[in-house]
Amino acid sequence: MNDKHISTQFDAELSDISNRVLEMGGLVEAQVTQAVYALTHFSGEVAAQVLVQEERVNSMEVEIDRELSTIIARRQPTARDLRLLIAVSKTIANLERVGDEAARVARTVQRLVDAGVSSRLRLPVNDLAFESELAIAQMRKALDAFARLDTARALEVIRQDNAIDEEFDGLLRKLITYMMEDPRTISASIDLVFVAKAIERVGDHAKNIAEQIIYIVKGTDVRHNPIEAVESMTR
Repeated sequence: MNDKHISTQFDAELSDISNRVLEMGGLVEAQVTQAVYALTHFSGEVAAQVLVQEERVNSMEVEIDRELSTIIARRQPTARDLRLLIAVSKTIANLERVGDEAARVARTVQRLVDAGVSSRLRLPVNDLAFESELAIAQMRKALDAFARLDTARALEVIRQDNAIDEEFDGLLRKLITYMMEDPRTISASIDLVFVAKAIERVGDHAKNIAEQIIYIVKGTDVRHNPIEAVESMTR
């Protein structure tokens, strides 16, 4: 088998595994959207669908990891190709954790519904929905950046991460106020604090994926750096 044929096969394998990552990303994004819908509509049925999807996400992570191990063992890639495979491994780990956060929200919805919490209870569910929209938009941008290996788009995700953190802080203050004003909301408010934190973590995972894209393209590890340093490191 000639080198050109081997190279063509390898490129096809890399393309296939990238497509699998995007497929997993789309599934996870849908999971988060469903979980938020379940919360805003107090739907135990939709929450149950999210938990069913969790099994599929977990299976995809295992399948892609197995493919990665096979490719590395068989092809012994170097330089950028190896960076891509390492970054893919970290990316699917982040996607799996996003699925975990969606499942956490779904379980909270089921608990609220089972406890008889009314959707009419004065709680900032709409604020949670807005935080979720920010997080889902971040995830979508990160996946788009991965598909295109677009560092400019990845930088945009990193820059916007603070917006979700600020929204979480605002939500936390509101929930504390609700608990102080109406003791009936205490139990549900505590649950929603964990939901808000789960949504914030979705944004964090989107940022992590964006950092992996920069690693693939630039070969530079920009984790744990302020955005000004990241911008300087990627010029």
